[in-house]
Amino acid sequence: MNISRDTAQEYDAIVIGSGQGGTPLSRTLAEAGPRTALIEREHIGGTCVNEGCTPTKTMVASGRVAYLARRAADYGVRTGSISVDMARVRQRKRDVVNSFRNGSQKRLEKTANLELVFGDASFTGPKSLQVRLKDGNLRAVRAERIFINVGTRASRPQLDGLDRVPFLDNTSIMELDAVPEHLVVLGGGYVGLEFGQMFRRFGSKVTIVQMREQLLSREDPDIAAEVTKILQQEGVEVLLKAKAQRVRQSEGRLKIEIRIEDQQRTIESTHLLVATGRVPNSDRLNLKVAGVETDAQGFIRVNNRLETNVAGVYALGDVKGGPAFTHISYDDFRVIRANVLEKKNVTTDNRLVPYTVFIDPQLGRIGLSESQAREAGRKVRVAKLAMSSVARAIEIDETRGFMKAIVDATTDQILGAAVLGIEGGEIMAVLEVAMMGKLPYTALRDGIFAHPTLAESLNNLFMAMDQK
Repeated sequence: MNISRDTAQEYDAIVIGSGQGGTPLSRTLAEAGPRTALIEREHIGGTCVNEGCTPTKTMVASGRVAYLARRAADYGVRTGSISVDMARVRQRKRDVVNSFRNGSQKRLEKTANLELVFGDASFTGPKSLQVRLKDGNLRAVRAERIFINVGTRASRPQLDGLDRVPFLDNTSIMELDAVPEHLVVLGGGYVGLEFGQMFRRFGSKVTIVQMREQLLSREDPDIAAEVTKILQQEGVEVLLKAKAQRVRQSEGRLKIEIRIEDQQRTIESTHLLVATGRVPNSDRLNLKVAGVETDAQGFIRVNNRLETNVAGVYALGDVKGGPAFTHISYDDFRVIRANVLEKKNVTTDNRLVPYTVFIDPQLGRIGLSESQAREAGRKVRVAKLAMSSVARAIEIDETRGFMKAIVDATTDQILGAAVLGIEGGEIMAVLEVAMMGKLPYTALRDGIFAHPTLAESLNNLFMAMDQK
């Protein structure tokens, strides 16, 4: 059913999706004067607040407490038997999510010139939409400026039998009320590793099945190898170059048939987590009728100002492809705010992309990896320092991992870094600030940092490079 343009409610701007870009954008637009509608299919906050960063890191914290409790004797502390109340872990996660979500919704509802509409939006023309409301009714809306922030969802691999067995994704696994006996994780990326380690710490037997030669396929091989070692130390089984071929259910157990190079193996488990990537939610928008172009995977094509091929229609966040991080979605908002409201000419070109993988210890990453720098033909120097050489790490008995920085051999500029170690994301941020300020590595080598802190290790990291 289509609704004529004559009956459509007019706005100055419409934002589709209340993710980490859409939510601040809708408020900023409305506060600047334009009459704005924010259309949200389900929950305020998008993936980050509801199924991503907020709930997973809340549960990761519970996993770390269980890990430390089991290690209490290492610190001279006596504890009793350790067990995990999965229902309580889940409730704590729900409470944090609800707090974040409800707080954002209240702020939106109090914003002048902003109307919050819950429903499924789809285009009926380049500047017009219909929204299927929660009660099933249709509502027509239009605006000269439309901003798409609908995100992505977990992909489903072509695996024989998957549609006939119960399996988990990144959302449903966080709703378990009991610790799985044996969790098999398909995928060795960020999501798979965070959940794999987390549930191992909760008490599950965990097997990670990764098709590629290494975990975290975008990282340098030495980083990936160290991550694998850390997971194996905690009892996680890691299978590399392993392809799942078929899954079936028998007598309440899942049987996953995999091929590792030229060998066949069947893994029997109680639970299966599919963590093999994400697909954009653009297929729900009827983009064809609007004339908005996508790539072969369905990600919306944009230029460096986040404009689609249709004038006045923009895309921000994960749905446009590229780095799928909350902070990138928020920076997309800043780009659009600067250009649309402040009449500037800001682009996404050459922006730094920091991220942290919340395994424990964390992997903080910024800029070029060593592999990327060498593939680009850059002449580089590499600084490495084991966390076992970091005083603060020794004092708190968290010495796994290492730090690594890539430096331009000609200019002494820091090109990138990987910090796999306790609070790796925080140490990475110090290196990022140096890169933002275009400081040479010598500024950190010779800088004074408080003792004993983790940041102080940057002195030794870069001194080690000079002593080679």
